[in-house]
Amino acid sequence: MGISEVTLIKQHLIDPEVCIRCNTCEETCPVDAITHDERNYVVNAEVCNACGACLGPCPTGSIDHWRIVDRSKVFSLDEQLGWDELPTVEEAGATTSDDSLATLVGAEAPPQTNAAISPSSTKPPHSAATPQTNLHGVKNPITASVVGNLRLTAEDASGDVRHIVLDFGSLPFPVLEGQAIGIIPPGLDANGRAHHPRMYSVASPRSGEREGYNNLSLTVKRMTEGDDGQPFRGVCSNYVCDLQKGDTVQVTGPFGASFLMPNHAGSNLLMICTGTGSAPMRAMTEQRRRLRAAGQPLPGRLMLFFGARRAEELPYFGPLTKLPADFIDTCLAFSRAPGQPRTYVQDRLRERAADVAELLRGDSFVYICGLKGMEAGVLDALRDACAAADMDWPSLHQRLVDEGRFHVETY
Repeated sequence: MGISEVTLIKQHLIDPEVCIRCNTCEETCPVDAITHDERNYVVNAEVCNACGACLGPCPTGSIDHWRIVDRSKVFSLDEQLGWDELPTVEEAGATTSDDSLATLVGAEAPPQTNAAISPSSTKPPHSAATPQTNLHGVKNPITASVVGNLRLTAEDASGDVRHIVLDFGSLPFPVLEGQAIGIIPPGLDANGRAHHPRMYSVASPRSGEREGYNNLSLTVKRMTEGDDGQPFRGVCSNYVCDLQKGDTVQVTGPFGASFLMPNHAGSNLLMICTGTGSAPMRAMTEQRRRLRAAGQPLPGRLMLFFGARRAEELPYFGPLTKLPADFIDTCLAFSRAPGQPRTYVQDRLRERAADVAELLRGDSFVYICGLKGMEAGVLDALRDACAAADMDWPSLHQRLVDEGRFHVETY
């Protein structure tokens, strides 16, 4: 049988060795072709339409893998869920792994459909520094030493949030504001296999948590219950929160090539976050603060909307209140403050609608990071702020996304 008579399909696969289980692909897929278990993220070949919506948001590139196989021999979901690594081209029974179907006569791609417009930019700001990514994976992690572990929330707060400082010694590990790293918890999972890395956003600027040292910081919350409210002890979050000075950890990354800050003068930052979603906002704010302290300011406005249950549970509350008003416009929202009505970041956005709309008219970049539940409310508040200012939010949002000015990371 000639190759032109074989029914071939370009199957979309995820590399389990590189994937950091951030759930971005599953959230992005417009046709629900991506699913996961406690181990792997996988793609259903019967549903995937090869639209490519998941490719840009993936911080590691693990999503961008393909095998051209006989349609009768596509990898099932059960097969993919059991993988520790991608099958080779030979194991797949394919004649090529080239993602250009034009090189293989008779190969078929799934029919493409119009994907929903992504609410987030898949490219960085035009003036962002060039990031280094995927320098270290699970097969070649870098070792870092713990040089700091500070509790950021009050002892009586419902959440234990920690500021963790890692030092890499003489080994290069460059990171930019908005990037993330992976930490590999020790031990084995329930199936007797090594744990996968868990991803954490970097909370320090490019010059490190402590300037002159090869270090960085993370903002980590101890997980003690699951999404259903039942007791659940997070494997990696508890490991990280319990680290002591002098301990060592295995790190992968850096990850992320789009959620980056602009570096040109006059650029404004509108930052909206909850909880540990404050990590990249802290990194960006500290970078601008250090430039200002060194006499190299980038004239432009910083506006921050930050939500927590109460002040005692808001990470970096003390340092935030000490930043001068002419440097950053800070709006805090507390949903459980005693004697006060419940207030969320979208409520503060509405209170400051005129100022938000005015900021969006300029050379501005928007960053949203935190719990998934905040996303819809924030987008509605931005839409309403623009409507009140006679601005067309749908077209503005699309332009911001297209120009690398609108970045969302929710979980």
